Amino acid sequence: MIAQRKVLTDEMVAKIEALAPRYPNRQALTLPALHIVNAELLHVPLEAVVEIAQVLGLAPAEVQDTLTFYQFFHQEKPHGKVRAFVCRSVSCALRGGDHLLEHLCQKNGVEPYGTTTDGELTIEPAECLGACDFAPCILANDDLLKNMTPEAAEAELKKPRARAT
Repeated sequence: MIAQRKVLTDEMVAKIEALAPRYPNRQALTLPALHIVNAELLHVPLEAVVEIAQVLGLAPAEVQDTLTFYQFFHQEKPHGKVRAFVCRSVSCALRGGDHLLEHLCQKNGVEPYGTTTDGELTIEPAECLGACDFAPCILANDDLLKNMTPEAAEAELKKPRARAT
């Protein structure tokens, strides 16, 4: 018997089910399901892991394994409306990426992986954003910000953006 859902809405489950024909099996829906929940809740709480597992017919450990493999999901608490991933790969580091991360954290009063008190911005280091020719860069929600200086990054992160996923 499947327990009543407390976290996943009917709309979230419908979005997950709508994707099923595109995948070879239910387990392959794990990552898209996590993205759907993360986009709605701005994090994936443990209760959602259990409910996703029930919807997909998997063990909760299978969903948790996928969840913890990727850095783009928050688990304990929601991330900000804007998630700013500051690249710290070799190319970005050589062009000031580490200083950029430090500056943005200091300016916004957070540590790396921290969220501002108003819930608007989360600043996180990223190992590589795959845009070395535009170093240093930031991924702000779905927008790649190229050749960033601290001042330019501050201005860009104040602009309205589509909600983080």
